[in-house]
Amino acid sequence: MPKKTTKKTGSKKLDIKIVNIVCSSSLGQDIPLIRLAETLPNTEYNPEQFPGLIMRIKEPKTSALIFSSGKIVNTGAKSLTKVRDSINKIIENLAKVNVKIKIQPKIEVQNMVGSGSVGMDLNLNSLAMELENTEYEPEQFPGLVYKLPGTRATFLLFSNGKIVCTGTRSETKLKEAVVMLIAVLKKKR
Repeated sequence: MPKKTTKKTGSKKLDIKIVNIVCSSSLGQDIPLIRLAETLPNTEYNPEQFPGLIMRIKEPKTSALIFSSGKIVNTGAKSLTKVRDSINKIIENLAKVNVKIKIQPKIEVQNMVGSGSVGMDLNLNSLAMELENTEYEPEQFPGLVYKLPGTRATFLLFSNGKIVCTGTRSETKLKEAVVMLIAVLKKKR
């Protein structure tokens, strides 16, 4: 179950749910990608196209890029606990091809994606004119892209108040960015 963050902002309650965490990690040793691809059914490997092996994990539902150096990029988890579970499944899969990982891999969050609502309708045309760091092409896509100054956060804003936040590396920074966004939006009303 994805973790939901509820925070009071003025008189309205804000609900933000973490929908994806992208992490990097290292297994601390070289990995035989060809052997993995030949043995495990949940893998794709085409070194002429891309140097990494794709491993799909059913539970938790995640995907990982695994490189021969032992570096991993994991995506799809909705909590840090699920990220750890996913890395442990990768280690279990490697054991099936007699690759024993001797370390507990350190996980580094690269990107945390949250979605939810700011609890108000948004006039995207006026926001595109009034805010800096925006991109809005309604003929191409119905959302406005807004890079929040002073943060790593980038938002997709929709006229019904729904948002997607990307670029933060922790749940705390995600919450802080959403609170800052709401303050900016309230000033522009």
